[in-house]
Amino acid sequence: MSEPNRPGLYTRLQETYPELAASVEALGSSAKDAGPLDEKTAQLIQLAAAASIRSEGVVHSHTRRALEAGATSAEIYHTLLLLVSTIGFPSVMAALSWSDDILDPA
Repeated sequence: MSEPNRPGLYTRLQETYPELAASVEALGSSAKDAGPLDEKTAQLIQLAAAASIRSEGVVHSHTRRALEAGATSAEIYHTLLLLVSTIGFPSVMAALSWSDDILDPA
């Protein structure tokens, strides 16, 4: 039922409220299927949105998903760097550090 690398809180939500979790996932799938963007582009957009709301866990998730969809580390970094004039340097640096948790886990 739950995917690997999902946070424990999300996994517990799936177990406790399976219909709600399924509905949220279906909404996300419907939004992706509604237009012409490929999976990699969609994940990079969602990564940028996650950085914009300063959500570390969601940046982790969409960095991972962008990689799985074929994005390179350079594309992920560029996606985040493009936000500097919109969300500010400190927020971009935070998002880059969160992406590095996935890209360079050393």
